[in-house]
Amino acid sequence: MTAASEPSPASAEDLVAIADQLGREPRGVSAIAHRCPCGRPDVVETFPRLPDGTPFPTLFYLTCPRAASAIGTLEAEGVMAEMQQRLTEDQDLADQYAGAHGDYLARRAELGETPEIEGVSAGGMPDRVKCLHVLAAQALAQGPGVNPLGDEVLAAIDGWWRKPCGTGGNE
Repeated sequence: MTAASEPSPASAEDLVAIADQLGREPRGVSAIAHRCPCGRPDVVETFPRLPDGTPFPTLFYLTCPRAASAIGTLEAEGVMAEMQQRLTEDQDLADQYAGAHGDYLARRAELGETPEIEGVSAGGMPDRVKCLHVLAAQALAQGPGVNPLGDEVLAAIDGWWRKPCGTGGNE
C-alpha cells in the first residue's frame, strides 16, 4: 500500500487518462487524490455536487480498472458479508469505521455544502459495508489508519501494487 499525499490538481493529461480508465468523461473532478505507482491517477476526489447540479456523495472515486477488477473479485468472494458481520461483533472496529465516515464527511464538507447528502458518506459507512471500491479509494486518498476496512481491502490486493501497469497505463 502506498501512503496518502495531498490532493493535486487534475491536469488535462490526467483527465484524458481518467476518461480512458472509466470509458467515459469524468464528472466533477476536484483533484487527483492518489496516483498509481506508475504515476497515473487511480483515485479522484469529486465535488459533492456534479456540474449538472446532481448531489454526489462519492468523494473518493477509484478510477484504476486493474484495482477495480481486483476489488470486484473480493466482493464476489463474499468479503463484504464477512466485514459486515465483523462490524456487528467488534465494537473497536465499528468505532474506527464510524470515525472513517466522519473523516470522509469532513473532507467532503471542505469542498462545499450539499444539504441533500448531509450525513451520507459512501460504501455503507458508518454501519454497513456495501462497496469495497469506495473503502479502498478512501484508504488510498487519506492513507493508512483512517478506514480500517479500506486498509484491509488494500492489503488483500497487495499483489496488484507490485505488478507493472504496462505501457498503456492501468491495464
